Amino acid sequence: MIKQLKASISESIKQVYGVDYAPENLTLSQTKKEFDGAYTLVVFPLTKALKKAPPVIAEEIGQALVSASDWIESYNVIQGFLNLVCSNKFWDAMMSELAAPIPTLDIGKGKKLMVEFSSPNTNKPLHLGHIRNILLGWSIAQIGKATGYEVIKTQIINDRGIAICKSMLAWQLVGQGETPESSNTKGDHLVGKYYVEFEKLFQQEYKTWQDSETGTQVYQNNKNEEEESEAFFKRYKNQYFNEHSVIGKNAKDMLLKWEAGDTDTVALWKKMNGWVYKGFDVTYQNLGVDFDHLYYESETYLLGKSVVEQGISSGIFYKKEDGSVWVNLEDVGMDHKILLRSDGTSVYITQDIGTAQQRYRDHGMDKMIYVVADEQEYHFKALFATLSKLGEAYADQLHHLSYGMVDLPTGKMKSREGTVVDADDLMAEVIDEARQSAEERGGIEGQDEDSRNDIYRKIGLAALKYFIIKVNPRKRMTFNPKESVDMQGTTGPYIQNAYVRIQSIFRKLDDVRLDGSYSYPGSPEEVETELMMQLAEFTNVLTEAMEKYDPSLIANYAYAVAKSYHRFYHDCRILSVEDQTLKLFRLGLSDATARTIKKSMMLLGIEMPEYM
Repeated sequence: MIKQLKASISESIKQVYGVDYAPENLTLSQTKKEFDGAYTLVVFPLTKALKKAPPVIAEEIGQALVSASDWIESYNVIQGFLNLVCSNKFWDAMMSELAAPIPTLDIGKGKKLMVEFSSPNTNKPLHLGHIRNILLGWSIAQIGKATGYEVIKTQIINDRGIAICKSMLAWQLVGQGETPESSNTKGDHLVGKYYVEFEKLFQQEYKTWQDSETGTQVYQNNKNEEEESEAFFKRYKNQYFNEHSVIGKNAKDMLLKWEAGDTDTVALWKKMNGWVYKGFDVTYQNLGVDFDHLYYESETYLLGKSVVEQGISSGIFYKKEDGSVWVNLEDVGMDHKILLRSDGTSVYITQDIGTAQQRYRDHGMDKMIYVVADEQEYHFKALFATLSKLGEAYADQLHHLSYGMVDLPTGKMKSREGTVVDADDLMAEVIDEARQSAEERGGIEGQDEDSRNDIYRKIGLAALKYFIIKVNPRKRMTFNPKESVDMQGTTGPYIQNAYVRIQSIFRKLDDVRLDGSYSYPGSPEEVETELMMQLAEFTNVLTEAMEKYDPSLIANYAYAVAKSYHRFYHDCRILSVEDQTLKLFRLGLSDATARTIKKSMMLLGIEMPEYM
């Protein structure tokens, strides 16, 4: 209806001034509560084209609309703002539009959108930080589908490198053949356990580190009396690992053996990574996400080397005297970026160049979104600029969805020390909290145990997912477990409750059937028009969320709709109202609300229960 209303205003401008003014360039917003009206036209942008003062333009357009359109009952002008009071015919037309199925937009029609998210390391299980990444990536993919794109969900699994070798070595040293089956442990948790074990072994070793010339213990002689062990370790660990550590040397030797294709090393690597993949699959399934194409770093880390060699030949890249290869990005406001080390080995950007090319050959996507924390902003700016220099046709359609890291109230999480909020434990915790909350309210009646457990799962995961997605991706956030499982306030369960209320209404209906035709007997209540206007904004919010790659817009919109419905439910009789026309109108409004909430929450990966 907003689109049609803008078209009417554009037609009035043409009639009064003889000027074609595109409807999409008009600024129309909801009227502030202190003024009469439903929608407000901002007139100031029209002054240049229409060559009159804003109040005069507003008055003349208002008069034309009242004369020509049966949608506008009256108007008022406040400085350069034209407030439009809509007629009952307008609200009837809006309800007819809201009664129709929610359409898929055509913004991305005929285009492919690739979204990379999750992309975990195989040396540890997924944790809270991964959850934010996964939820953002999944939501962007769903928003892409809802705006007409063909979406390819992908990830690159970081399955090689020194980190997984640390887990492998620790398992060899202290694992005693432990397996997921023998210990009844999820595979990714088991491998993560040995990543932490390596760190313990490493710290034990450095505490006995002796100077090779004097034989004295470096830890004892260099640690200040007031200095905490952790602070000392931070000062010396890199030097110790690279120059003195025996266990560190063994881990690096294992990596070299892997790169050389040593049979035993590769076999252990495959076995432990296999454990991790099975564990990841369970976590992804519980979170309700999946992928269309998986890439593995072990298969892609050499892809970019040939591209770099070609870039040298064409003069795009240059070699230094030590043999290292660089790209000059000064012309785009950056510095020089290394692409190959002097020994010929690749760096991360080299791999990403090759992977981007491979993905384009595989899928021919029109847009590609990388969901990666803001710590990598420089990396992606350099990557996109380098691909542009290489003349890649898709380079200007790459986007880094940069999001803020997740902290705990106690500070940062540290994987190697085991101080992370594990994704599996977190999901179990919020589901259990949902169960306890429901039982405190008397439980869920009329449902068997399996059905109740499914409802608890939906409520708990809604609490978790909504808490994370409602925050603008750019903002760093602190995850507070207690707040995330709160069943009141700006939460997923609050929104679910509005949906469940509507389902309970329709379960009570015996002889009333919705037919999609809703005429209001008289003028709608303010709470009804407010709810209708919010529902009509769905496509605008969806469009903006896609343009800004920001699912929090959908999350906060869903909350606003739910809040308005709770108010409507409280203020307006629905089933008990005597007037059948009014009953049908309010039932139709309730149905449109339920469908809009369900669609909005689906875009966030949140399921709706039928009971709470």
